[in-house]
Amino acid sequence: MEIKPCNPYNSVVVAKKLLRLAGGSAFKIYYVSLTGRANPEKCDWAFSTVTADKFESALVKFNPEGVGFITAFPPITKIFRFAPSGETILHVRGLQTEGLAPLDLNRPDGYLEFACYAEAAIAADEYRKWAEAKNVGEYLEYFSPFTGGPVADHAKLSAYAAKL
Repeated sequence: MEIKPCNPYNSVVVAKKLLRLAGGSAFKIYYVSLTGRANPEKCDWAFSTVTADKFESALVKFNPEGVGFITAFPPITKIFRFAPSGETILHVRGLQTEGLAPLDLNRPDGYLEFACYAEAAIAADEYRKWAEAKNVGEYLEYFSPFTGGPVADHAKLSAYAAKL
């Protein structure tokens, strides 16, 4: 297995917002920054040329259908929606944050990218609330309490493979 180097990881949820769209669609937006990296303009909302207002205006025009949540990082956005074809399934779609062009989530060896730490933690909380909520209104009132956090060692897989 070839392992590529990874950047350090420390996420911070910098803002949350409920966005209601045409046709009854509604998505909770989690704005997430990755702090402490060499290129903050690409990873940290505080340094990004994309603003929340600009992003939300583009989302309104894009008008994703459904109910769910969005994780928005300066370079990448993922829309997670509860599947209209089977609402116990969570769909995910990748987009470039600026302009909302499609982003391929295919990865080597036939895998798909699901989530980084922040997205996985938020997705777990959101799915748990979806399962517990008696209706969509109750679900939409909830936001994940996840505020961010570091990955203790972003090279542990490399260290593990080196010992094999």
